Amino acid sequence: MHIHILGICGTFMGGVAQLARAAGHRVTGCDANVYPPMSTQLEAAGIELIEGFGSDQIKLAPDVFVIGNAVSRGNPLLEEILDRGLPYVSGPQWLADNVLNGRWVLAVAGTHGKTTTASMLAWILEDAGLSPGFLIGGVPNNFGVSARLAGHLADSPFFVIEADEYDTAFCDKRSKFVHYHPRTAVLNNLEFDHADIFSDLAAIETQFHHLVRTLPRNGLLVVNGQEASLERVLARGCWTPVERFANRDGWHMEGDDASGALRWMKGGVLVGSAQWSLTGEHNRANAGAALLAARHVGVSFEHGLAALSRFESVKRRMELRGTVRGVSVYDDFAHHPTAIATTLAGLRRRIGTGGRILAVLEPRSNTMKLGVMKAQLPGSLVDADRVYCYAAQLGWDAREALAPMGDTAVVADDLETLVNVVTAEARAGDHILVMSNGGFGGIHGKLLAALG
Repeated sequence: MHIHILGICGTFMGGVAQLARAAGHRVTGCDANVYPPMSTQLEAAGIELIEGFGSDQIKLAPDVFVIGNAVSRGNPLLEEILDRGLPYVSGPQWLADNVLNGRWVLAVAGTHGKTTTASMLAWILEDAGLSPGFLIGGVPNNFGVSARLAGHLADSPFFVIEADEYDTAFCDKRSKFVHYHPRTAVLNNLEFDHADIFSDLAAIETQFHHLVRTLPRNGLLVVNGQEASLERVLARGCWTPVERFANRDGWHMEGDDASGALRWMKGGVLVGSAQWSLTGEHNRANAGAALLAARHVGVSFEHGLAALSRFESVKRRMELRGTVRGVSVYDDFAHHPTAIATTLAGLRRRIGTGGRILAVLEPRSNTMKLGVMKAQLPGSLVDADRVYCYAAQLGWDAREALAPMGDTAVVADDLETLVNVVTAEARAGDHILVMSNGGFGGIHGKLLAALG
C-alpha cells in the first residue's frame, strides 16, 4: 500500500509513518515545516518528504491519504482531495486498522504523565522479553526511538501506545484514543486542558467515558484512585475490572528522592522495592500504574521493579542538557500548571535547600496561550527561587498574571533578552529548569553558550 501523510512531521504522525514503513508500506508525506530532527528520522527510514501542501501532490496517486489533526479545511491539498472524492482516513483510524488490529493494546491516557508512563510500561515489557511495539509522544532513552513495530519478536502481540485525548482529524472530533480499542488501559489522571477544543472538564470526561466503553470484559482499567474526575467517568458505566493505584489503602508507591528508593505497597504492606534515578511523587505514581498494567500481561511485580531500576527516563523530562561553571541546565516538557508544580517540587526534593532553582517558562500550549490557566501560574511556581517567563505571542498580560510573585518573576518578550537576564543572574550551584512543550528557540543551547 502507498500512503501519503498530510502533516507528517508531528510527533504522532511521524510515528505512524515509521510504523507504516516498518510494516512494508510505501510512505510519502508533506508538512509546512519539514526540518530536523523529525525530517532526518523519516528520511533515514526511506520516507520521501515534500515541503508544503501543494494540491499537485495528488499526482502521487497513493492508495489513501492519511490526514493529521493539524490539517484543517482550507488546506489546498485537503480541499483537492475532497473535491476529487479521493480516499482519505485519519491517522488514528489508519493506525487502528493496519497496526493495532489483532494486537493486545496497552493504552496510557491522562492529562499528565502519558509519555513517561507509556515509556516505563514499554520498557518493563521489553525487559521481560515480551518485545512490544510502541508509539510514544517522546523518546524513551532505553529505546532511542519514539515508535517501533516490534522488537526482536516480530510476532509479539503487545503494543504500548500513548493515548491522547486531543481530537482525531478535521472529519472526526472524537479523541484519538477511542480508535485504539485497548485491552489494558491506564487512566493516569484527568484535569482540564486543551481549552482550544474542550469547553470544560465535563467535556473531557465524556471522551474518557467513550474510551472506557471500548474495553472488553477480560480487559483491565488501571485508574488513579485519587482522582474524583476519573471516579465520575467510571460512574457513567464500566464493564471492565478496575485496579486503582496512588491509593493509600491499596496499591501505591512510596519512596525518597534523595536516595532513589522505591517501595511498592499494598496498604501498609511492602510488596517489593527497588532503586531508581527518577524523582517526584508524580513519577512514583506513574511507576505504580506501569507495574499494574504490566502485571495484566503476565509480568510479575518483582520483574517490573527490577526493570524500573534500569529505566533511563525520557528525553525532555528533567533532561540535564549540560553544566557550565557550576550551573546546571535542564529541559522539561512541563506546560500545564500541575505539571509545572510537580516538576519543580521533584527538583526541589532532589537538590534540597542548598541550591537555587531558576525556572524559565514558555507558556506555549494552546491552553496556556488562551490564558485559561494564567491565574494558576504563580501558585505552580512557588518552589522556584527565580522565575523568567517568555511572553512573546501571548494573548494575555504575563506581567499582570505573575505580579503576585513580586520581584521573584521577570517577564521578557525577546529571547535574547531573556537569555541575557537569566545568565547574568545565574551563579555556581544554581539549577536552571527550562519548561516548554516546544523547542523554545533553542534556548537550552543559548543558555549554556552564554554561561560559557
